[in-house]
Amino acid sequence: MPKLIDFKMILTNIPQLLQYLPITLAIVILSMIVGLVFALIIALVRLNKIPVLTQLFTLLVSFVRGTPLLVQLYLSYYGVPIALKYWNYYNHTNYNINNLPAFLFVFVAFAINEAAYNSENIRGALLSVDRGEIEAAQSLGMTGGQILRRITIPEALVVALPTLGNQFISLIKGTSLAFVAGVIEMTAEGQIIAGRNFRYFEVYLSLAIIYWALTVITEVIIRFVEKRINKFRTVQKVVEINDTLEDNALPIKRSLQVLETETK
Repeated sequence: MPKLIDFKMILTNIPQLLQYLPITLAIVILSMIVGLVFALIIALVRLNKIPVLTQLFTLLVSFVRGTPLLVQLYLSYYGVPIALKYWNYYNHTNYNINNLPAFLFVFVAFAINEAAYNSENIRGALLSVDRGEIEAAQSLGMTGGQILRRITIPEALVVALPTLGNQFISLIKGTSLAFVAGVIEMTAEGQIIAGRNFRYFEVYLSLAIIYWALTVITEVIIRFVEKRINKFRTVQKVVEINDTLEDNALPIKRSLQVLETETK
């Protein structure tokens, strides 16, 4: 009977595939960082209902969420060179389209995709922030930027973190589509290996193990960060309550001191 499954090959494939893990992680981390910044901008624009920009961003979010990621990768792959041609024509530049790295197409597609999805998560988290805290900060004379940095974003982060973590995990798995834009990452290397030895099942099982391990590690890190943030916020609230109690108790202490002085 022929050897239908080569279990040894499953293990030997993993080190070869892990050589391309840095490329996968680079796609994930860069796309997530840029996507989060863009997502925050979209969320703030839509919350403040800025004319024109609100409608444009709403259309963008609807389009990205309503189309497959694979199609968005193809649009980036063929659309970025077209955009560069227009730039060269109207600005009289001579950028070489053939020198564009394939990584750029993947980065653009994934960053925009993350921005669209995370903007909704961030918008919901920003809406969950207690209005009373914002009004208290305004009464203390804080500017809009200070309120955003010190109160709104930290409070919203606690709410949004689980959803953002799930989106990060989806992004890790989504990088397996990067090969369609010519980026050689783990899945693309797996296809190359399988094309040489025709052991497709073993190669894809090796890939599944790697992606599974990455997902488990990411979940552990997210839970750890979430616990630390919740612990920090709890301690902070306790300190705020103690400060409030001390401030309220101060007039009572002064009244008692006055009474003691008068009785003497």
